Amino acid sequence: MASTLCCRTSSSLSIVSASGLRRRLPLVGAFCVLSFGLSNLCLSYNSPLKTGCAQSLPFANLLRSKFSGQSPAKSVHTFRMEGSSNTVPSIVVYVTVPNKELGKKLAESIVREKLAACVNRVPGIESVYEWKGEIQTDNEELLIIKTRQSLLQDLTEHVKANHDVPEVIALPITGGSLQYLEWIKNSTRD
Repeated sequence: MASTLCCRTSSSLSIVSASGLRRRLPLVGAFCVLSFGLSNLCLSYNSPLKTGCAQSLPFANLLRSKFSGQSPAKSVHTFRMEGSSNTVPSIVVYVTVPNKELGKKLAESIVREKLAACVNRVPGIESVYEWKGEIQTDNEELLIIKTRQSLLQDLTEHVKANHDVPEVIALPITGGSLQYLEWIKNSTRD
């Protein structure tokens, strides 16, 4: 694979290194998730429950019609967590690790212990933080962990046992694909 990529802008041609591109890809992915993915977490486009959803953003209507092929008047068919006994309250947990070896080891142990249904490993993130009075910049890997809310304490303890001063941040899953949410329940321990 080539280590550089040529990018044409309106006025010039620039060269982007593969490592520079990898550092930017998680940001592009995050934008796509926030722009397109979160809008599907609400009941429908015409629903009064838009508050806190990407649908309530002024550009969501434009993004949906331009990029998803769906007209703004159509309903988005989704599932809200409160509506099914086949699911359990679920969360997404972010954990950063210093390298891919630890990321792979930790991800595999989390799934093996049934502390999560799935762990996505996102390489090439750069973290900037203050530590012991100094600004630090480190290349890290991000683990995106999907699990039951009831397993957060056990998951946190497992991460702490395998990582110094870990970042463990949990966000609720308020809806989504019924089959995926059921799979989270069936793939994790009670």
